[in-house]
Amino acid sequence: MVRLSLIGLNKLIYIHNIPKWPSNILKDITENCTVIPDFITENEEMSLLKEIEPHMKRLKYEKSHWDDAIYLYREREQRNWNENNKEVLSRIAKASFPPETIHLSYIHILDLHKDGHIKPHTDSIRYCGNTITGVSLLSDSVMRLRHKDEKDIYIVDLLLKRRSLYKLTGIGRYDFTHEILDQKESNFSGIKVQKNRRISVICRDMPQKEKPPEELEYKPLVENVN
Repeated sequence: MVRLSLIGLNKLIYIHNIPKWPSNILKDITENCTVIPDFITENEEMSLLKEIEPHMKRLKYEKSHWDDAIYLYREREQRNWNENNKEVLSRIAKASFPPETIHLSYIHILDLHKDGHIKPHTDSIRYCGNTITGVSLLSDSVMRLRHKDEKDIYIVDLLLKRRSLYKLTGIGRYDFTHEILDQKESNFSGIKVQKNRRISVICRDMPQKEKPPEELEYKPLVENVN
């Protein structure tokens, strides 16, 4: 069984309703959904922004998304980066993916307005593989995970500090939705988290195209046996 004292040591992850969690799901979620604080330096953040901002300024914030998952956002894909930023992206990949992983060559850049939010969703397996990972620029925010079946019981909050790296894989990738809380709901463990404009630089691995979407199976819940 996962020791609750160990979970408590991670101040960037808050598990709601811990006594109700099956131990196998709790273990999986804490091992495969992680946040690393201060993954990049202030100078590295500035370098990324210097390359991102000129392109983003040409775009307008949108109120609706193709899958209705995001409100007040701008986004684009970028393949070519300067040498300094290539090194940062390489470090993200090394920290997030197994060595043999084939990465998508385009990096997804999502610019979320201070009044914007990301609604609960699971990223389509058509567009990314087993892992979603990203660095948060400009602002802190709270990412909430909810189990697809027990969404009011199995809830996890990740505190995405500015310049931190988050990673979702395992059941956190497939069995839980994820969202970025809006300004009104942006709280972590009862403490208000001020969310301003946030840019996320997101890396993904290759989709598993050999497995059609209709064949995607969710792991069943297993009752906790002590």
